[in-house]
Amino acid sequence: MIRQRGNRFSEKLLRRQNVRVQNTGAITFALRDLAKLMAGRKHNVARKTSLSAIHVHARPDPLRAQAWLLAGPRALRAALGRASVKAAKREGDGATPAGQFHPVRLWWRADRLPRPRTLLPVRPIAPDQAWCEDPKDRRYNRGFRRSANEPGDRLKRPDGLYDLIVEIDHNTRPRIAGRGSAVFIHVARPGFGPTAGCIALTRGDLQRLVSRLSRKTRIIVHS
Repeated sequence: MIRQRGNRFSEKLLRRQNVRVQNTGAITFALRDLAKLMAGRKHNVARKTSLSAIHVHARPDPLRAQAWLLAGPRALRAALGRASVKAAKREGDGATPAGQFHPVRLWWRADRLPRPRTLLPVRPIAPDQAWCEDPKDRRYNRGFRRSANEPGDRLKRPDGLYDLIVEIDHNTRPRIAGRGSAVFIHVARPGFGPTAGCIALTRGDLQRLVSRLSRKTRIIVHS
């Protein structure tokens, strides 16, 4: 047993971590392992800190199809639907729905981007993945696998707007035909051109945002 006074505290600490100390060299290596373990724990705690809420505020005319998205201390520029924000959202009206929502999952293009860091469930976008926008279809406002001739919003796009998609729980509980579908948070067009009703951010801002989102985060779109 090692008796050096300077190592007594280290030995006690290592015993708590179930590390058997045999000699001074073992202490050195074990302390390195312990430091890595503690660093990993700190990293995981930081990564698991989610935002409690984000707020979306439409800008005034003539920029009402744009918004400021407030995420903690950051204000992110965002694009909205061409009709800005409406409380009574209808299918095809071009408006971003007002209200409080929650993220459901994150969809991502695995062929273009590495797996995103997020607290949300993650799904890769398949080539035939689509979203039903037909109010008469029983799959309305749900994802489905689309055949070549079926209508629907195909998620695998060539332009990169859907490289990252945050699915939210708009018009899901219950789903009401005609009250809007496929309202996402996704990548913005160059110049923040208007969306069909989604919220859009730059790819970099969206990547940083999803790292702080969980299913408990509230998405509050102000009218």
